[in-house]
Amino acid sequence: MLPGLIQNAYRVHDFATDVLIETMGTIEFHGPVLANLNMLITSDPANIHHILSRNFSNYPKGLELRKIFDILGNGIFNVDSELWEFQRKTTISLMTNAKFQTLLERNTWDTIEKGLLPILDAFARQDTPFDLQDIFQRYSFDAIIKLLLDHNPRSLSIGLPHVPCEKAFNDAMYALLYRHILPEGCWKMQKWLQIGKEKKLIQAQEAFDQFLYPCISRKREELMNQTIKDEDFNLFAAYVKAYNQWNNRDSSNIQKFLRDTFLNLIFAGRDTTSTTLTWFFWLLAKNPLVEARIREEIQQQLHLKEDENLNTEKTRKLVYLHGALCETLRLFPTLSLQRKIPLEYDILPSGHRVSPNTRIVLSFYTVGRMETIWGKDCLEFKPERWITERGSIKHVPSFKFPAFNAGPRLCIGKEMGFIQMKMVAATIIQNYQVQLVEGQIISPSSSIILQVKNGLKVRLVNRVPVQSS
Repeated sequence: MLPGLIQNAYRVHDFATDVLIETMGTIEFHGPVLANLNMLITSDPANIHHILSRNFSNYPKGLELRKIFDILGNGIFNVDSELWEFQRKTTISLMTNAKFQTLLERNTWDTIEKGLLPILDAFARQDTPFDLQDIFQRYSFDAIIKLLLDHNPRSLSIGLPHVPCEKAFNDAMYALLYRHILPEGCWKMQKWLQIGKEKKLIQAQEAFDQFLYPCISRKREELMNQTIKDEDFNLFAAYVKAYNQWNNRDSSNIQKFLRDTFLNLIFAGRDTTSTTLTWFFWLLAKNPLVEARIREEIQQQLHLKEDENLNTEKTRKLVYLHGALCETLRLFPTLSLQRKIPLEYDILPSGHRVSPNTRIVLSFYTVGRMETIWGKDCLEFKPERWITERGSIKHVPSFKFPAFNAGPRLCIGKEMGFIQMKMVAATIIQNYQVQLVEGQIISPSSSIILQVKNGLKVRLVNRVPVQSS
């Protein structure tokens, strides 16, 4: 089977989808003898539900996954048991705090108003083509850094400066996909020789550390000197307090804990928002009737006055926009796949037997393209499929819509992500028409994060008034 994988490496997600649809959602992949490449690949919702929820304790992150994602350290995405429970409970308690919601709204709108809109206005005035994906990545990076560390890296500035930490995320994501495919010995040899994708990963880790550790040291110094000004709510101070309580005030490892914690949250905050918004505006450009309906909804539901800010309460009224974002995530889930290894022997609902040596790959990308789940129109962009007859958002079980994972590890930033995406999307749709530059080939990148390969080149045209139906 290896020659087929190599031949289709440039379109690995679509190749996996073609194979899984032919095999009713699950296939046992056999690599060369002694290459340790045998895998079970599945997009069967029953298998996903079993692995991520029903039999969750048998499928931890485990040592092998921690080795693959060693760049994330002991952050929430990379640990199990007590440390994972502590980080998850801490983050949930902070994100459900009413003061956090106020901070999130203020931070999101501030980054839109002072960072995103000036850049977009400049491109619209100049009628200059630009990479919309790059702009969204810069926006998401600045927003999450400001939220977590109260620091503005200003990657979203006129001139689009090069910020090594912001760009390092893309290099890291490409390298991590190859670690899933290559035998461990191959990528470890590349790491030892500092060549190929592993060299990029080493450089990415250096960029993360050179950016995060000085920020953390500065914030700790401010905290000790009590010069932090945000009296209402401060995420950094809250994490420091939680760590001290959990670790009996032993601060010997707090720098590493904060580095790992914030790096994991930055990974989630930067890539989910930026990648979804990129695919969303590509899909809108291909489906102008959907865009027109979203514009009409914004006009009818919000009645925004000039210079009036968006907030969470207002974005809740944008049901059709919410459905369009869900539809984008169905077709292009930010996390394209997930890898699991069982602790003990198990039988999956599909009937496949797995052992502690079985590498299981869950293809979330394929799930959104299965007729058995979404019907014969599964490849069409139809926000209506997410809206009930009463006009509310339709609930779909997470094992059929795993864009935010499923089970106990369900993404805790889901609502935060929708708030940010709706505020950004509504602002752009209200002010501009996004036009695709002709001649570009749009396809998913070969990465853990399902970005648009080579970016999304667009032009902006100032908003055309919405015509009421």
